[in-house]
Amino acid sequence: MRISFCCTGTPSEPWIAALRSALPQAQVELWAENAPQADYAVVWAPPQRFFDEQSGLKAIFNIGAGVDGLMKLRLPPHAALVRLEDAGMAVQMAEYVSQAVLRHFREFDVYADQAASGQWLQRRAQRHADFPVGVLGLGVLGARVAQTLTQFGFPVHGWSRTAKVLEGVRGYAGADQLQDFLGATRILVCLLPLTDETQGILNHARLSLLLPGGYVINVARGAHLVDQDLIALLDSGHLAGATLDVFRTEPLPAEHVFWKHPKIQVTPHISARTLRLESVAQIVGKIMALQRGEAVAGLVNRQQGY
Repeated sequence: MRISFCCTGTPSEPWIAALRSALPQAQVELWAENAPQADYAVVWAPPQRFFDEQSGLKAIFNIGAGVDGLMKLRLPPHAALVRLEDAGMAVQMAEYVSQAVLRHFREFDVYADQAASGQWLQRRAQRHADFPVGVLGLGVLGARVAQTLTQFGFPVHGWSRTAKVLEGVRGYAGADQLQDFLGATRILVCLLPLTDETQGILNHARLSLLLPGGYVINVARGAHLVDQDLIALLDSGHLAGATLDVFRTEPLPAEHVFWKHPKIQVTPHISARTLRLESVAQIVGKIMALQRGEAVAGLVNRQQGY
């Protein structure tokens, strides 16, 4: 069994060492041009040439939850495309989103500004019932986030392309129910996969449907959000603020308005980072299952894009 590792911007040695340790019977190599054909590939942002040369792959493992970058490339038609389903990312995402929701709800940003100017002022306590949270996208990460938020006493809604049932979460499904979902939401969390259908979904028309004083948390992909529409709704007062971890261009350009807008919190794409050992364990388990002819979870539907 031969495994080719091709991950742009990722230190290769620790990954290759972990894969070799977990699969001592396999040949695990860093990809180089004109390398021998591999059975499996572990990738992140690989060049098109990698797939042009490695045309006989049985499966491609992406070391991240999103596969939108891979879907832009010409992949070997018969290779299974497999994404990480969790590998330690779900709890990180739940932590990140929870802190963003609580920071806004408890007005910790306001208290931070007051402290910076030496002010001792207590603000009126707010009601959880007035801050319904809507999670847009109920995959593995979205489901974990939605169910975590119910523990804080917020009304939690969830929207997905097809109907899903989560305890404590009011479900909405399909295009016909998206408007109702947004209209019932004050704090919106985007955890959708990026596809042709979801590109620009956070636009002026849809964000305007949020309850007055709405708040946007985008931890999915920057291309979900129409930047100028967010700014317009923040400046008009319809939206109270936003926490953004993903952007159309990364790193976020120094001149971008998001950096200095008083109602926007920016973080550098750290909401849920890939954990190497957990990811390797998941990849190895799936390779062994495929070797035995068994089905594996996390297979990407190339038509749907996730």
